[in-house]
Amino acid sequence: MEKTNELRIVFVTTANFENARQISKILVTEKLAACCSIIQNVTSIFGWEGTIHERNEYMIMIKTTEKRLGELEERVKQMHSDDVPEIISMNIDKASESFMQWIMQCVM
Repeated sequence: MEKTNELRIVFVTTANFENARQISKILVTEKLAACCSIIQNVTSIFGWEGTIHERNEYMIMIKTTEKRLGELEERVKQMHSDDVPEIISMNIDKASESFMQWIMQCVM
């Protein structure tokens, strides 16, 4: 495993599969992400406008680079069905050399 400070995983949740799929396809097509994995059946409990809500969501696990984060965030906001979309970025501390190279090639 190689150390990296360039790669990021971005988590985005959506209320429905179609929105998750649309976001994922556009991010990959526009080379803002190398890959988007959609995880189904994520239960989220959150406060919104003074009320506690619980809903079944879809989580998108997006693989990208530090350089593409700003554009990626803006694009997600444009397409997302929520007023305040969850967009959380985490550093990928270590990854295989071949995986790192693949991500870098995909998002250039």
